[in-house]
Amino acid sequence: MIELLYAISTLVFVVAGLTMVGMAMRAYVQTSRRALLHLSVGFSLAIAGAAATMISAFINNFEGVRSLLLVNSGLTTFGYLFVMYSLVTYE
Repeated sequence: MIELLYAISTLVFVVAGLTMVGMAMRAYVQTSRRALLHLSVGFSLAIAGAAATMISAFINNFEGVRSLLLVNSGLTTFGYLFVMYSLVTYE
């Protein structure tokens, strides 16, 4: 049961994140502001971390939790750094 909830919440996060990436890319195409490109890269990294963690968790039967958390935390952190950079450099 908990695995199903984890999968559903991760999929909702991925869908919402991809929606934000699409919106940021559309805004970048319309305005050519590099900050929006950095914003979409940041969200993409956060999504990649969540998706990779979920896929790896189910493939490895939820073993190696420390490695999974390291990958998730690392990609999410770099993603948020890109998001913060996009906010700081927005013109």
